[in-house]
Amino acid sequence: MEETFEFLKVKTQVNYVATIKAGGGPNLRPFGDPILFDNKIYVLTNKQKNVSKEIELNNQVCIVAYDGTNWIRIYCKLIDDSNNIEVKKAMINEFNWMDEAGYTLENPDFQVLYLNEVDARICDSNGIELACYKF
Repeated sequence: MEETFEFLKVKTQVNYVATIKAGGGPNLRPFGDPILFDNKIYVLTNKQKNVSKEIELNNQVCIVAYDGTNWIRIYCKLIDDSNNIEVKKAMINEFNWMDEAGYTLENPDFQVLYLNEVDARICDSNGIELACYKF
């Protein structure tokens, strides 16, 4: 898990989350700013965004990131843990931009999700698998 988190947090600044639209078909958007909390990798979004609605309908996603040399592909489920005030506090403490962006404990649309049933694979630019992590 630590290697997967390091790739997303340290080696890359942006990762891309692929979901399935409500009517079918893929949707891809940039994500960033994951945290490691309570032995889980968490990401955040706003419940009013389409990504949140798509994850609610089908929480199986694919996350991809590239560090300039290697890339990671993560197949997982994103589990809503928005009632977990402690992880929200940890995110607010980690990122100084959150308050200005409206991500406060009082905001009911502040959504936190953790990666579950993870199958992460790191490959080089030729597609040769360098590491595989399941957690």
